[in-house]
Amino acid sequence: MSAKEIKALMRRFFKEFNKGKAATLTAIDESYAPDLVYHGGMGDDIHGLKGYKQFFSDLFNAFPDIHFTIDDMIAEGDKLATRFTWTGTNKGELRDRKSGAVIPPTNKKVTIWSIVIDRVAGGKFVEEWERYDSLGLMQQVGIVPTPGQG
Repeated sequence: MSAKEIKALMRRFFKEFNKGKAATLTAIDESYAPDLVYHGGMGDDIHGLKGYKQFFSDLFNAFPDIHFTIDDMIAEGDKLATRFTWTGTNKGELRDRKSGAVIPPTNKKVTIWSIVIDRVAGGKFVEEWERYDSLGLMQQVGIVPTPGQG
């Protein structure tokens, strides 16, 4: 795939993502390989679409009004780097996949940055590395205090 085609694949995914949970889960099947490996922002990995779809299902349960905005995309070879911002209101439980910890809903609105690097093969995303503002997320939902705010 060309850099232009790889960017278009991600833009289509984000467009579907912003339509809601059902559209996102369908878009995952269309855009990601069955043997996808996702390297998560908290150091945890997901292998396969079932776990990846559960990750997004949990995200929509925690932030039902979530919306993603692409800020920047750079493609080279078989890789795509995407920097984006997401917003949402924490209306459901936040779950830590690694520890199993559950944080009750806070009803607080958050704005978080994230960067993903995807590798493409056969017209689908096959591997993804993500890092996001996990500290900012925890501060915005009130789990971790923000310096200078008591």
